Amino acid sequence: MFVQNNNIQFPTTSFTQHHRIESSRPLLFRGNAESQQRDSDDDEGQKQKQNATSSVPSPALTLTTLVAVFGSYVFGTAVGYSSPTQSRIMIDLNLGVAQFSIFGSILTIGAMIGAIVSGTIADYAGRRIAMGFSQLFCILGWLAITIAEDAWWLYIGRVLVGSGIGLLSYVVPVYIAEITPKNLRGRFTALHQLMISCGMSLTYLIGAFVHWRILALIGVVPCLIQLLGLPFIPDSPRWLAKVGRWKESDSSLQRLRGKNVDVYKEANEIRDYTDTLQQQTEASIIGLFQLQYLKSLTVGLGLMILQQFGGINSIVFYANSIFTSAGFSESIGTIAMVAVKIPMTILGVFLLDKSGRRPLLLLSAVGTCLGCFLVALSFFLQDIHKWKEVSPILALVGVLIYVGFFSLGMGAIPWVIMSEIFPINVKGSAGSLVTLVNWLCSWIVSYAFNFLMTWSSTGTFLGFAVVCGFNVIFIAKVVPETKGRTLEEIQASLNSNSTKR
Repeated sequence: MFVQNNNIQFPTTSFTQHHRIESSRPLLFRGNAESQQRDSDDDEGQKQKQNATSSVPSPALTLTTLVAVFGSYVFGTAVGYSSPTQSRIMIDLNLGVAQFSIFGSILTIGAMIGAIVSGTIADYAGRRIAMGFSQLFCILGWLAITIAEDAWWLYIGRVLVGSGIGLLSYVVPVYIAEITPKNLRGRFTALHQLMISCGMSLTYLIGAFVHWRILALIGVVPCLIQLLGLPFIPDSPRWLAKVGRWKESDSSLQRLRGKNVDVYKEANEIRDYTDTLQQQTEASIIGLFQLQYLKSLTVGLGLMILQQFGGINSIVFYANSIFTSAGFSESIGTIAMVAVKIPMTILGVFLLDKSGRRPLLLLSAVGTCLGCFLVALSFFLQDIHKWKEVSPILALVGVLIYVGFFSLGMGAIPWVIMSEIFPINVKGSAGSLVTLVNWLCSWIVSYAFNFLMTWSSTGTFLGFAVVCGFNVIFIAKVVPETKGRTLEEIQASLNSNSTKR
């Protein structure tokens, strides 16, 4: 499927430490003293050329990432589908509130199922096959919803779509992180969240004008686009190295970087690190709970738990009811949310590789804390019957601040960091666990939200504000900065015992 360029020339050197495997690796060959001296003399020029080229993504890398993030767009359409279709589906199929609530929340159950198997499928079949497999589930799910004549067909379709996006939520950011150079990785991986936002927002808008069956059928389109694009993009060079397909790994890396880019150093870093990890056995989920993986696991799980318990899905899923409870127009509030969400997500994408992960995360966590506090203050003023004219506006401002700052950092960066911190020998099981925990927390928060609001609207949002405040401390004390470092450097520093021979 892929054409290998056999005329590519790389600097020559001697690798006595890897004599056993040199014959099977096209980028590694011996050279004489004269060629080594020539390479040394040209080293400065090569470095300058590589730095200049690596700052600009190749057409192959851009196309590959675009195909991958169509999966993220599918993710967004699935999350956004239930909001604009609720009233019409309930009327057409004669559903009660409880039945439609099951339809909305069962998406997360399907996503947990997809998350459990995501790492295994992505590790053994490859990242591309995993994306294709997920889209088959999504297509079947959307078609089941399209032809549904009762609640059970809706539930089946929603579970199938959920299973697909549970797999996509892991494999898309991991794949993008593995194919991009270190200076572009954050920005490109953050496109995952941007496309989720675009999918969600466009589904809101289109759903206001078309029938719910048509909207479900439209959901098939991005699934087909990714399926048709997958045969034209390469597998992850790091995954290919992991499974021992060295020639294909080198060819894939060269294709992604561009034919005139020297990939010798990066290929050897991938190769050496993979060699070290291959001496260890694949870790199961139980095997992750070892001292050597403790920091990576703490960072990955901590960010996902705090992301969800900070209240994001409660606000996104139930924005209309929040605005109504606060005495504000739900239509104006929803439009304002969309108008804030996409620009702030785009801003986060551009800032990620410039400012770094931690500063954006800290700013985002502080902003979400402030937003939740303002919403809580709005409900408190309502409870004590003070400033009745101001409290609805305060609720809108609080929700917009929350959504804007969440989109700036907390939406994308936990997925970026999750894709960076786990070594290749545990990435499958670790990614499955982290993704599963994210969806489990999402289900808990979205299911409990209405009960919490009945108990105390003020107390609910104060609780979210406390979690967001704790998030600030967690980021400042625990989360590492991964900007400008290769995946191998990040993983070696976090999992110091995992790379010892």
